[in-house]
Amino acid sequence: MGEEKKEKAISRRKYLGAVAGLGVAAAVGWGLAGYLASKPKAPTIEKTITITKTETAPPTTPVTTPAKLTKFKLGVQGPMTGPAAYAGKDFMNAYKLALEERGGQIAGIPVELIPIDCESDPEKAVRAYERAIMVEGIHAGACGWHSSVHLALMDVWAAHKFPHIAHFGAARTILEKFRSNPEYYKWTMAKWWPIPEKLVIGYIETIFRAIEKGIITPKTKKVSIYVEDTDWGRSAGKAFEEGFKKRGWGVASFDVAPLDETEHVPMLTKIKGLDPDVLAVTWTGAAPVTSLIKQTREVGLRSIIIADGLGWITGWYEMAGKASDYVLDMIPQWTTPKAKAFVEKFKSKYGYEPSPSTGGLAYDNALFAFAVIEEVLKRTGGIWDQRAKELVVDIVRKEHFAFKDGILMECYTEDPNDPPDLIVGEHYYIFPVIQYFDGKGKIIWPPAWAEAEFTPPPWFK
Repeated sequence: MGEEKKEKAISRRKYLGAVAGLGVAAAVGWGLAGYLASKPKAPTIEKTITITKTETAPPTTPVTTPAKLTKFKLGVQGPMTGPAAYAGKDFMNAYKLALEERGGQIAGIPVELIPIDCESDPEKAVRAYERAIMVEGIHAGACGWHSSVHLALMDVWAAHKFPHIAHFGAARTILEKFRSNPEYYKWTMAKWWPIPEKLVIGYIETIFRAIEKGIITPKTKKVSIYVEDTDWGRSAGKAFEEGFKKRGWGVASFDVAPLDETEHVPMLTKIKGLDPDVLAVTWTGAAPVTSLIKQTREVGLRSIIIADGLGWITGWYEMAGKASDYVLDMIPQWTTPKAKAFVEKFKSKYGYEPSPSTGGLAYDNALFAFAVIEEVLKRTGGIWDQRAKELVVDIVRKEHFAFKDGILMECYTEDPNDPPDLIVGEHYYIFPVIQYFDGKGKIIWPPAWAEAEFTPPPWFK
């Protein structure tokens, strides 16, 4: 296009020059009048006009300072319905009581508790949590029960860069997922129940201490393991397997069944035929574990029974009855004055006694979460933005936040060497082993806390 314009311009100059020459000759020969009469019209000259367009940059959006919160919405995650609804009920009641005790506020800001019901189903948990963030507008989340749900929600928290404080989900697979990308999955913190390997050692120590003291003599030196088919169940079962193998025992069987299984007679009959010295089970559903305990007596099982989590369930003795005598469990106890005061207050408000593992630990869970959120709001002046969400993680993990005002454990603090687990051990997070009689548990391990020695069941011969 440029070359074409150049050629036209050159031709036009030649043309005007020729016309000028003819004009001179005509003026001489014909005179001026003849020239003027015969002069051709001047060709139209095209002008090239350059237009300079000035573009004005769009106005800069003014930077606005986030407003101070007028209400803080805290999501409380758990199984509010479904087979483990007893846990969700204790969670919400404990959280409500803890919030009520501080006047319904954190750092002077009113707090609304938003229940996030997983229904004991990971897929439903993801949908419910997404709704809590996108529709309900929660600012942070806390609590939770199932390991499988914890695993699924880790991706939700990471995608939204959203802090969730102190979920109970305990399976080793949670730590493995966290370790696969600690920065991406950093939004889960202060896992409120350590991996089973750190806790089941208490059961194994109890059994071998009884052997060393001559209280029991093993017949087969074998353990059978029967657990719910979940991340929690398999992780706990693996911990039992590895723990007993390290002490030279064999594994007679390792079986799983659905979370809601209540018909255990066929499996227990098979296990009875293997004659293990110990049967180790764990179930998070009320009906499955209490029916299992009763059915061990129905089939005449002759093993020592470890039922990890039997005492998690509010009202478990009404369901399991005398069949639970001699069973071993590992749960915190109402031992401190603060714990006993909490129980009385809880019973007065809600009309029933909570389980230490759900009601008691959830109360401490609430106190921990409130304390972390309060620290963040104090530092940000009541503003809750992405910086505040990052600060939640930093306070818990980088600053090693230690909470010592609970009712069950001396100190709750994340393990810097194994996040997001809490530090386990004396003066930190530890469960005693108890043995049940008439619905009451007596501490038999660790020795420093023991209220009684292990009593072998009369059928263990």
